[in-house]
Amino acid sequence: MKLTQGFKMAVKSVLSNKLRTILSMLGILIGVATVIALVAMGKASSNEVAKQVSSLGSPNSLSVTILGRGTVTTLSVDEANELGDVSNIAGVAPVTSATGYAKYGKTQVSVTVEGITAAYEEVKDFPVQDGRYIASPDIKNNSKVALIGVATATDLFEDEGEDPSAAVGKKITINGYHFTIVGLLESQGSSLTGSNDEKILIPVTTAQKVFQTSGVSTIHLTVSETSLMDRTVTAVEAVLYEKFRGNENAYRVLNQEEAMETLNSVNETMNRQLIYVAIISLIVGGIGIMNIMLVSVTERTREIGIRKSLGAKKRDILFQFLVEAVCISGLGGALGIGLGYIASFIIGMVMKTETEVPIDTVWLAFVFSALVGVIFGYLPANKAAGLRPVDALRHD
Repeated sequence: MKLTQGFKMAVKSVLSNKLRTILSMLGILIGVATVIALVAMGKASSNEVAKQVSSLGSPNSLSVTILGRGTVTTLSVDEANELGDVSNIAGVAPVTSATGYAKYGKTQVSVTVEGITAAYEEVKDFPVQDGRYIASPDIKNNSKVALIGVATATDLFEDEGEDPSAAVGKKITINGYHFTIVGLLESQGSSLTGSNDEKILIPVTTAQKVFQTSGVSTIHLTVSETSLMDRTVTAVEAVLYEKFRGNENAYRVLNQEEAMETLNSVNETMNRQLIYVAIISLIVGGIGIMNIMLVSVTERTREIGIRKSLGAKKRDILFQFLVEAVCISGLGGALGIGLGYIASFIIGMVMKTETEVPIDTVWLAFVFSALVGVIFGYLPANKAAGLRPVDALRHD
């Protein structure tokens, strides 16, 4: 028997039992669709992680968090600025942060207030869209001036019927102290540490007076050469180690690249586990195909006997039933790919991020579904091919 003839007979058999074929391919379809959807979800999650980490700063940035040792829980601004003497450090921006209450008219909101220096704009790449930035004279004179985030401006001024974009020049109170808004910050969105648009920036010296603090707990750094990042981190840690007299628990130095690698590693582990579940679904689908094909062999025993008595060889019967199994699994895989793409589109809309389905994943899922058909279709195909013509013709 020619291969084309065997293929046509197999396809005809599959199409003649539509309901059984649909039920057989359902497990494969769901498995393939799940694999593609999970990969798309993983890509979307990775993109979101990259976005969140990048919002913390550029790849050439470091963040130092002072946890403290005993009664010393902060560094002074001058001590923080000394980190600028470390080789390869290009910029230092010490920050003190607290939660305050901003009020305009009758509207009051809880907001993150950060005390900063003039270097904050360049180090954090956080410019103003209107007005000016906090300058060195503001730091020296303890000036009560403020930069306001777009979300906080909206919360304060819209309720009072005023335009948030015209915030520059308006006066607000922060914890009862009167401040003049000198700049409206560019929108920066959210990061792993919260919304960058729901904050107010004031001179660090003024913040220390308003919140009764004497130092800073966060220091943002930029490096000149990212290739020397590891060496720079070691040098910064050495300075802090000496300041805190050997207590390594008194500080943390966060490398953006390391943070990205850690988060991606966790993300990949979770995605890998989910894909294992999807593969199990494919295997279950293959078992379903095997069961249906075994039933099909039983139902078509006389047909097999007649074909063998007319000269069909064992390999012809084996080929036909294998093709039937592969057709069922392959068609299920193809439909699963379509369903997977639809699911990935929906996931992108729900997560509000760009999803991506690598073409190699699509091919791998399809080939795996076809292999499932071959592997789980072999047993019933071999059973059909091994039937003796006399026994098959006697079957009722």
